Amino acid sequence: MESNCVQFLGNKTILITGAPGFLAKVLVEKILRLQPNVKKMYLLLRARDNKSAMQRLRSEVLEMDLFKVLRNDLGEEKLNALVREKIEPVPATTNFDERYDIGLGINTFGALNVLNFAKKCVKGQLLLHVSTAYVSGEKSGLLPETPFKMGETLSGNRKLDINIELELMKQKLKEIQDCSEQEISQTMKDFGMTRAKLHGWPNTYVFTKAMGEMLMGKYRENLPLVIIRPTMITSTMAEPFPGWIEGLKTLDSVIVAYGKGRLKCFLADPNTVFDLIPADMVVNAMIAAATAHSGNTGTQAIYQVGSSCQNPVTFGELHDIAARYFAKSPLVGRNGSPILVTKGTILPTMGQFSLYMTLVFKLPLQILRLINIIYPWSQGDKYSDLSRKINLAMRLVALYQPYLLFKGIFDDLNTERLRMKRNENIKELDGSFEFDPKSIDWDDYITNTHIPGLITYVLKQ
Repeated sequence: MESNCVQFLGNKTILITGAPGFLAKVLVEKILRLQPNVKKMYLLLRARDNKSAMQRLRSEVLEMDLFKVLRNDLGEEKLNALVREKIEPVPATTNFDERYDIGLGINTFGALNVLNFAKKCVKGQLLLHVSTAYVSGEKSGLLPETPFKMGETLSGNRKLDINIELELMKQKLKEIQDCSEQEISQTMKDFGMTRAKLHGWPNTYVFTKAMGEMLMGKYRENLPLVIIRPTMITSTMAEPFPGWIEGLKTLDSVIVAYGKGRLKCFLADPNTVFDLIPADMVVNAMIAAATAHSGNTGTQAIYQVGSSCQNPVTFGELHDIAARYFAKSPLVGRNGSPILVTKGTILPTMGQFSLYMTLVFKLPLQILRLINIIYPWSQGDKYSDLSRKINLAMRLVALYQPYLLFKGIFDDLNTERLRMKRNENIKELDGSFEFDPKSIDWDDYITNTHIPGLITYVLKQ
């Protein structure tokens, strides 16, 4: 017998935005594999026209390793026929960036545009929006699954007017219109960060995502709205096979830099809970939530999908697991020799990290720089290598500081209720729609699934 979720997907018409992104691809593969009787999936893809959209669908979605299970099960010919029948690529001219103008355009007003489109659909049953758990900013303690009120800020002492933010962005763009593209890009990134921090968010991405949630909540009317807030998404745990991942996510940049011997010290509190969740679990939660709320007029539900509440793992534990992994199975350097890594130093505050970097690396670097100027043939390689390592550490710290020192725990009471409801249906217990973080053994998953997946699908070693 089919499960409720599989039944729900049958004969449905689904519009999927965010393709060819990581999560959207996992969702498309899952639907095609488990419910080939889906009526139609429309995939919004960045492209000039239909032909370009179809090319992107083939090269950036269907030809990925992610689809190898389907390819093996059906054969190339049957898979192509299924895709032609079930998937329609829709060209869209958009860019995704951390620039404020683009972030507002996609994460904030792009979300509103999708909502307005969904409201016009004659038989629209549900809008499921993927946000991020980190719209909570840098709060500590237990962070509930509650919606934002329009105009709410995290700074507490001011009101947020999204239309004013839009006007300020346009005004800033006008001021710098004669600058080079590189200068415009950097100015808009800096401006976004300034506006985000003014209102209490750590970066442009989570700020514009939070504003997107506000607009959708205010203008949804009677359309059922589900907001999924995943934490840090990692490689697939089980489906379609363990370890598939694309690109370097938050934790992965640190793991890879460490494995390559480029990260001797890092800013992180070893006791900070790093909230990770495998991609297939997020997709399973998305489908379960859609099944539960489809057609429930007027519903707004928020689900935080993560592990910090039910099965926490700390940065210190992850560091130990990675150290054991690379000690046993080191990466291979360009010269063909194994890269030997030491455990490294973790510093829990920005002050300690800065002092350590200055004393241990920056002062010796200045000495090497002087030697390099006086005797350019003697220490050049050492200077360049040390300089690269320092720059990488500082770049990673600047980028991920809000997550590395994060003190919040994401409450997932709504998600737990959804899991319990799924478990009441005995037909669902085949594991096809598993999203219980308590089922994750972190040591086993990081050692035998996640890091090998990174090496195979990202580093391609």
